[in-house]
Amino acid sequence: MKSMTWLTRLMLPYWRQIVLALILSTLTVTSHIGLMATSAYLLARAALHPPVLDLMQIIVGVRFFGLARAISRYLERYVSHDVTFRVLSQIRVKFYQGLEPLAPARLQNFRSGDMLSRIVADVEIQQNLFLRVVGPPLVALLVLFGYGLFLARFDVRFSFLLAACFLIAGLGIPWGIKGLSQGVGRQLVALKAELNTQVADSLLGITELLIYGQARAHLAKIQHTDKALRDQQRRIARLSALSSALTGMIANLGMWLVLVLGILLVEKGKLSGVNLGMLALGTFSSFEALFPLALVPHHLEQNRAAADRLLELIEAEPAVKDSGALSPKPEGLDLAFREVCFRYDQDEPWALNQLSFRIPQQGKVAIIGPSGAGKTSVVNLLLRFWEYDEGRIDLGGHSLRDYTQEDARGYIGVVTQRTHLFNATIRENLLLAKPLATDEELMQVSQQAKLHDFILSLPQGYDSYVGEGGFKLSGGQRQRLAIARVFLKNAPILILDEAMAGLDPLTEREVMDEVYLLMEGRTTLVITHRLTGLERMDEILVLDRGQIVERGKHTELLQQKGLYYQMWETATVFD
Repeated sequence: MKSMTWLTRLMLPYWRQIVLALILSTLTVTSHIGLMATSAYLLARAALHPPVLDLMQIIVGVRFFGLARAISRYLERYVSHDVTFRVLSQIRVKFYQGLEPLAPARLQNFRSGDMLSRIVADVEIQQNLFLRVVGPPLVALLVLFGYGLFLARFDVRFSFLLAACFLIAGLGIPWGIKGLSQGVGRQLVALKAELNTQVADSLLGITELLIYGQARAHLAKIQHTDKALRDQQRRIARLSALSSALTGMIANLGMWLVLVLGILLVEKGKLSGVNLGMLALGTFSSFEALFPLALVPHHLEQNRAAADRLLELIEAEPAVKDSGALSPKPEGLDLAFREVCFRYDQDEPWALNQLSFRIPQQGKVAIIGPSGAGKTSVVNLLLRFWEYDEGRIDLGGHSLRDYTQEDARGYIGVVTQRTHLFNATIRENLLLAKPLATDEELMQVSQQAKLHDFILSLPQGYDSYVGEGGFKLSGGQRQRLAIARVFLKNAPILILDEAMAGLDPLTEREVMDEVYLLMEGRTTLVITHRLTGLERMDEILVLDRGQIVERGKHTELLQQKGLYYQMWETATVFD
């Protein structure tokens, strides 16, 4: 019920439009009843051959109800869908607002295809909430009340018959369908999500699937999920057909009961014969309001299942929270780790264990070590992607936790090992770092990253699209584009996490010269496996299992003949 309460709160601001949509929907059914009833009355009166002028009002009534039905149906669709789309837009915004603080710490266990399914398929399911769950029962009640009062003018027993048939068709049939479709709604949501995830995985990993000959096996998995989904959809289609048939049967039964009662009243002289067809066909037409009710429980189950999946992320607690206070003004731009302990999960070993070091303002420090030593964890903590468990991290003399996440990241420019490029132009990808940058600035940073000549060689230059994930560019070109973005951001603290990965030796040397110029006047942290150029660092920290095992300058570490010396010797052999 928590998910339904959440959805109801999103709908409440539009209560006026919802009431209007309900009125228009009721008018649509009422116009249908009026059209059928008036037509029957017109035929009955015309059979008695009255003067034509006596039929004019009835003829006008037939025309009025025919036009009113079309107009009210159009307006009802317009208003109800307008409300639905507004609610869907709110859900999408709420979902992203809840999702963004969770990245990346709380999202590492979710597959990208599953995330896409939630924000697309699960949100789209919510369009049924008003159109197929909330609206139909309310409209049916209004029609029962309104037409029941009309029938009571002739004989109250007509109203009782109508109410009995409405209860059977509006409550009995949905209850039976609910029992037959128990759990199908949740299975449909789960199967759709799984199918979307499998398709997304196959698209993202199509190259690897082809290389290792697993394309057919993955296709078979998709076909198996698709078959399970089709089976459930076929089951719902059968139940929908059954419910329509049963509702139609009850509608005919209701019409015949009213007709039989009317005949008895006509024989007793208590009802005019010309009203008989009007009452019978009007009753039959009133069941139009009941046909959508049979699948209301199924749609409700789907809505709840999809909403639960959305709330799972929206209400998740982020790994890092801002204190709510304004960020302090840093007293300098030095960085300090003081006995910091951190691990990604309570059951995992420490990624950083009692780590302590300091980078003075405008200082240059490199961190090296084998894979899994904790180098990237240092970057994750500085960017406030994760929260450390013990110790303290200072930025400019203040605890890093005193800064908001946005302000802390504003002081830092980062080139990471994995560079994500959006499926947009080179210009748009560069402008992420500085949205108001001029063309001259873009060209300047591209020249610094040794990318400008390549961009000019493209048919559309800076307006060339890089493809999904930057696949139209080589690994080195993507990395140089990331370096150009850092140049453009011009942050006072610079972090290079395997920044030269993917560059050929010649380009690496040229780009590093530009990067060293960028380091001047900035607090710099270099994280790398490659040991070239580290002689320019003020200090080198050697990490192993989350702890500093060696520290010093390049020549000092070589003289110690420890882990750094072994890594240097290995790198020299491979070079």
